[in-house]
Amino acid sequence: MLDMEGNGDASAAIIYASPASSPPPSRVVLSPCAACKILRRRCGEKCVLAPYFPPTEPAKFSIAHRVFGASNIIKLLQELPESQRTDAVNSLVYEAEARIRDPVYGCAGAIYNLQRQVSELQAELAKAQVEIVSMQFQRSSLLELIHNMDQPNQEEHKMMAFESSLGNFDHDEFINSSDEESNGLGFLEDKYFDTNSTLWCDSRWM
Repeated sequence: MLDMEGNGDASAAIIYASPASSPPPSRVVLSPCAACKILRRRCGEKCVLAPYFPPTEPAKFSIAHRVFGASNIIKLLQELPESQRTDAVNSLVYEAEARIRDPVYGCAGAIYNLQRQVSELQAELAKAQVEIVSMQFQRSSLLELIHNMDQPNQEEHKMMAFESSLGNFDHDEFINSSDEESNGLGFLEDKYFDTNSTLWCDSRWM
């Protein structure tokens, strides 16, 4: 059996637990939420502010209460389903902080600054992309230039190799033709000597 009892102070509530066993009942002190503590009121079980303003974050409610007021915050949360209340509280706190920092523009000023930062970053990104394209074009031009410079050297090497092979071919051909001519002259000389020898022999016997 659980009994809820107030201790006379709006900042705390005491729960008495009376189990069926013989040990004495234990007392658990529940701290009120940050909203109820600041407003100096009792924090009940059905407090609509307790789930979103825990006791450890008093500044969170203090900022929202300063700009929007507790009654407006409670009314807004009661009109929303529970699934949307957390986002709504976070939005209220953000807008309240922006309004305190910039009383004139508030959240609109923060949004404008963020949009300006996005525009600056987009401009830097576009500039970087242009530089990348330019560097890629310079690289392609350099590779093409190197390729064109290598082609004359390759043609020159091919021409030198061709001339060298042609020179070797002419030299071998010249040697072979010289040998053939020498062999032909030798044959004629042998034939000439044979003819003279025959004539000489015939003249002796005549």
